[in-house]
Amino acid sequence: SGNRQGDQVSPRRNPARETVTVRVPGSTSNCGSGFDTLGLALNLHNRITLTRTTSDVLRPERAGDARAGELVQAVVTEFFRESKAAPFGLSYRIEGDVPPARGLGSSATIIVGVLAGLDALAGEGRTRDQLARVGTAIEGNPENICAGIFGGFTVSRWAPTAADYGDTVRIPVSADLAFVVASPATEMPTKQSRGVLPATLAFHDAARSVNAAAFLTAALVTGDFEKLRLVRTDFMHEPYRLPRIPGARESIDRGIAAGALTGWLSGSGSSVLCVTRPALATAVAAALKAA
Repeated sequence: SGNRQGDQVSPRRNPARETVTVRVPGSTSNCGSGFDTLGLALNLHNRITLTRTTSDVLRPERAGDARAGELVQAVVTEFFRESKAAPFGLSYRIEGDVPPARGLGSSATIIVGVLAGLDALAGEGRTRDQLARVGTAIEGNPENICAGIFGGFTVSRWAPTAADYGDTVRIPVSADLAFVVASPATEMPTKQSRGVLPATLAFHDAARSVNAAAFLTAALVTGDFEKLRLVRTDFMHEPYRLPRIPGARESIDRGIAAGALTGWLSGSGSSVLCVTRPALATAVAAALKAA
């Protein structure tokens, strides 16, 4: 799918029915070497609907919604732990086109959607930064959470761990870029994918990864997009993750050969993404699909 700039989270409430629907964009994260830091909202969305119930039990509206039950429960528990509002029962529904466990921020859309929905139902009026702080603590890292909340291209600061949100810089995404995603049927749960990463990196690999992430960010901020062609290799996580996804490296290479400026493994996979000019988006998509 092609995208220029994802929307910010936007809750809508119907007080009479005590129902709220939140539309949250999916996202790509890391953007190459920007591990646990860079995120970019895409034109893919999930809609999370929460409805107050008289029961104390958290209830999925449909059988398919139960897949996210453990995550939704964790978000509800964390929200009310910090809330001044008394806990209330809920049913929930998750709809949309962000596939789960593909590196496109599906879990972040659910976390953000449930947090924003609960905030609307409870009438607390938390700021986006406050939502980002809680969401990051639940997710364990900020990049997809912040892309989902703020939209656009986000650079997130954390310390001392990736679960401790500091702040986010949001950068609008130019209409002169399109983002083409290939998402295979293979699921790649983030926990499983993080398990293949090394505990430490060689100094030279760390240095050239920092260099690549900084250069990519500068190219996106300044609009000097042709320089993205110089940022096509990551040494932070892709060497350990790409070999586990059949065709992933070949797909990125074919997209670049078809004219894409750059490409990367989206999040922990299994999706890959190429950045291109809009006029070449169809050709790049065909190249990714053919790999």
